[in-house]
Amino acid sequence: MSESKISRDEVAHLAHLSRLSVTESEIDTFAPQLERILEYVAKVGEVAADEIPPMSHNVPMTNVTRPDVITPSLDRDEVLRAAPAAQENRFRVPRILDEEA
Repeated sequence: MSESKISRDEVAHLAHLSRLSVTESEIDTFAPQLERILEYVAKVGEVAADEIPPMSHNVPMTNVTRPDVITPSLDRDEVLRAAPAAQENRFRVPRILDEEA
């Protein structure tokens, strides 16, 4: 197996960011695979021609919008009273990430 330009630490860091649990063996497997993926993405970038405009869809899209109109909404205090938990005029929900924002 050839030496990958992507380090084991980088693979472990990407796994952490993706919240994936990977083994040492998987790190060794993923490093060259990620290297090849990046090479393929670079090749696609080389093919892109200046005369072809960037697009997100292969067919023309029209954005349908409506005017913003203020309408009555629910009373905040009433909604917060009905919530399972509220704190400082907001809904209180369980923490889902172990990191500080």
